[in-house]
Amino acid sequence: MSGFFSKFIEYSAEDGAYSLTGDGITAVMFLLFVAIILVAVGVFAAFNSKKNKGKDNTVFTTKQLVFSAVALALAFPLSYIKILPMPWGGAITLCSMFFVTLTGYWYGPVAGFAAAFAYSLLQFMQDGSTYMLSLFQVLFDYLLAFTALGASGFFKGKKNGMITGYLVAIILRGLFHSIGGYLYWMDYMPDTFPKSLAFIYPIVYNYSYILGEGLITVIILLLPPVKKALARIEKEN
Repeated sequence: MSGFFSKFIEYSAEDGAYSLTGDGITAVMFLLFVAIILVAVGVFAAFNSKKNKGKDNTVFTTKQLVFSAVALALAFPLSYIKILPMPWGGAITLCSMFFVTLTGYWYGPVAGFAAAFAYSLLQFMQDGSTYMLSLFQVLFDYLLAFTALGASGFFKGKKNGMITGYLVAIILRGLFHSIGGYLYWMDYMPDTFPKSLAFIYPIVYNYSYILGEGLITVIILLLPPVKKALARIEKEN
């Protein structure tokens, strides 16, 4: 890679992958900072625009922004606690996806997608910046996949919306990972790998750890002490 972008991304001819340079990491960190600012602006805009539309739509408060920031602050370090790491990327973590979906469930899709997008940049910095095949691979594996967790916002105020929104959001995340796996990663499988399994393998692989974590999370959420604690937090929110 030459020209302007060579300052930020370097190409390895040996394995056909890209990685961030020092300047590239700095640029991504700047984008992350901008994304966090956009989370604040997005949440503010979502609530401020609804202030005259009924009793159920309250004006944005500092408390709501703090709750969103705390949820992301919990999600990111928990993503490092890998109960079952997978050999080709991905892992069952300690309920990290749940805390990302909370912002959406609490405040709706605008805030949910904004927070999830910020989280996608954090995940890219954590795992993806050292090995990139193309821009679209990064989109499917990180930006689109983790931003999809914001879909939990469509279940705000719904019966059992917390768990339903969480499950729908993680299924959408798995869909983007599976598409990326099929389009970009299957070429790296050994020659002995059956071609007939090329379509189904990314689906099985990605949903194995995503649904595994989902099952563990739902079981934890259904525990009476956890349900009581979350209900108390939601009441204060």
